[in-house]
Amino acid sequence: MTKLWGGRFTKATNQLVEEYTASIGFDRKLARFDIIGSMAHVDMLASCGIITHQEAAIIMEGLNKVDYKLEAGKVELDIAHEDIHMNVEKLLHNEIGAVAGKLHTGRSRNDQVALDMRLYLREVVVDTVEQLAALQKSLVEQAKVNLDTILPGYTHLQRAQPVLFAHHMMAYVFMFQRDAERLMDSFKRINRLPLGAGALAGTTFPINRQLVAEHLNFDGLCENSLDAVSDRDFVVEYLSNASMLSMHLSRLSEELVQWSSTEFNFIELDDAFCTGSSMMPQKKNPDVAELVRGKTGRVYGNLMGMLTTLKSLPLAYNKDMQEDKEGMFDTAETLKGALALFAPMIASMDVNKEAMYKAVAEDYSNATDLADYLVGKQVPFREAHAVVGQVVLHCINEGRYLLDLSLDEFRSFSPDIEEDIYEALTPEAVVAARDIAGGTAKNRVTDQIEGAERSIKTSEAWVESLQAAVKLDD
Repeated sequence: MTKLWGGRFTKATNQLVEEYTASIGFDRKLARFDIIGSMAHVDMLASCGIITHQEAAIIMEGLNKVDYKLEAGKVELDIAHEDIHMNVEKLLHNEIGAVAGKLHTGRSRNDQVALDMRLYLREVVVDTVEQLAALQKSLVEQAKVNLDTILPGYTHLQRAQPVLFAHHMMAYVFMFQRDAERLMDSFKRINRLPLGAGALAGTTFPINRQLVAEHLNFDGLCENSLDAVSDRDFVVEYLSNASMLSMHLSRLSEELVQWSSTEFNFIELDDAFCTGSSMMPQKKNPDVAELVRGKTGRVYGNLMGMLTTLKSLPLAYNKDMQEDKEGMFDTAETLKGALALFAPMIASMDVNKEAMYKAVAEDYSNATDLADYLVGKQVPFREAHAVVGQVVLHCINEGRYLLDLSLDEFRSFSPDIEEDIYEALTPEAVVAARDIAGGTAKNRVTDQIEGAERSIKTSEAWVESLQAAVKLDD
């Protein structure tokens, strides 16, 4: 089969070369965006008088037919045509004949694929921010209904100080807000038009790049033709942002796995988000959380793969850059699936308030408050720290907790301890005492919820403002 680029070749491409170099097996995901970009390009060519309006109308009608047939699965994509761009052009030729060849006037596959990827990725970013907002709202709702639920806070996976469960949920809300903000900020670097750069140096045709940018709702142009076709920073940035988002999902997943174990018994995940064992009928496995945790590795791998591919590439386009798509597609699909599951899984999670409170009541996480109590009695903190360490050691040896001690026992370690110590060391008092901005006191957590809800609304408004702009075919 004669290649569209085969004029200077005297031999057919080796079949193994065709199979090895073809990208149609994965870049078919770009078909819709390739056609959208082609429609904008042909409209511009006609507006600039480079092709006639009649030719543009014929090509536009043909592209619509190709789009319909691809969506309906009525045509096959052929590896012999290498990539989605050449396949679309060949299908267009089948529909309208030789005039299809005029579509490629003033452009190269180099700037064409850069356009397609930006069209694809800006839609992904908007959708991901929308999914993040849904997850954040699920976490906020869990926080609202658990404003009086106390659980141990941990450092080094050792019980440290009591916190509100709502406070713990809000920590993830703010993590995901940073993820959303990074994605929203990256949009301005994605949303630049590369088309018109040609293969690397621009084109001799009097095209109007700004017209295409306006047609496709881009904020501006890639300003240097060499950079336009070789730039994949926007992909690296997306993969980096996705890796941080995956890391946050993985951290939450790890806690869900721990908390749902018999050893913790802090939560129970809904049956709809768990699986069983083929051998052990009693098992209820948190498979969704485990798999989200596991898939974080592949998201990281996609980032490292992209960075390594770009590491030593000279300007401008190189075939190596064909490796830019699979990792991007895989990461986008991986995150989409994880976020779609996480929001309802969190919303349906049952919180075992009694087990959490029992864990707080049967530990020494109120020890810092005993030290703070002594500081309030003008005991230097380091001295108070040493005293409380002795009290804790005594309790450990006795198999008791701080609130089990009599006042005389307390005073044997420090005469500054008085009757009010029993109120100061309750889990409720310990939590309420952290009444500073960002603290775990109930009113401070309520402030966090209100602030987070405002931020989520901002994200949702951003999504709403851009959905129509990025979903050009809807």
